[in-house]
Amino acid sequence: MNKFKDIIETGYGLIEVGQHEDKRGSLCFAEWTDLPFEPKRIFWIHDVKPGQSRGKHAHKECEEVVFAVSGSFDMFVDNGKEQATFHIDCPNKGIYIGKGVWCELKNFQPGTVCVVVANMEYMHHGYINSYEEFKNISAE
Repeated sequence: MNKFKDIIETGYGLIEVGQHEDKRGSLCFAEWTDLPFEPKRIFWIHDVKPGQSRGKHAHKECEEVVFAVSGSFDMFVDNGKEQATFHIDCPNKGIYIGKGVWCELKNFQPGTVCVVVANMEYMHHGYINSYEEFKNISAE
C-alpha cells in the first residue's frame, strides 16, 4: 500500500522525515522512500523581506515538498475543493504540494530558510501564476 495515497489524492499534506538528536545537536535526513516522488531538483528560499510572500502559484505538472530547515512560515494551500493553512516550524516536517494545488508561503520569521524538493526540473511555462486562472481551471 502506498503510504502517500491520502496526501496524493488531496494534493497536499504533512510529510515527516527522519531526525536524530544527540548531545552534539540534531540531524534531519530523507531517503527517497520518505518522499512521494523521486527528486529531480532542490532549491532554497531565504532572506524573505518582512511582509513579503513566496509561491503564489500552482504547478501544472510539478510536485514539491517544502521544509523550513530554519525558522518558520505559514503555507496556504488550495486544491480547488478545500483550503488549508499550515504553520511550518520543524526541520523534519514538510508540506507536500501536488500538481494543480495553489500555494502561498507567508509570515516568514526573520532568518527562515526553506528547502524545496521537486520531482521535475524547472519549467517556466509549467506555472499558473494567477489565482483567478487557478480558480477557473480547478472549477472545470
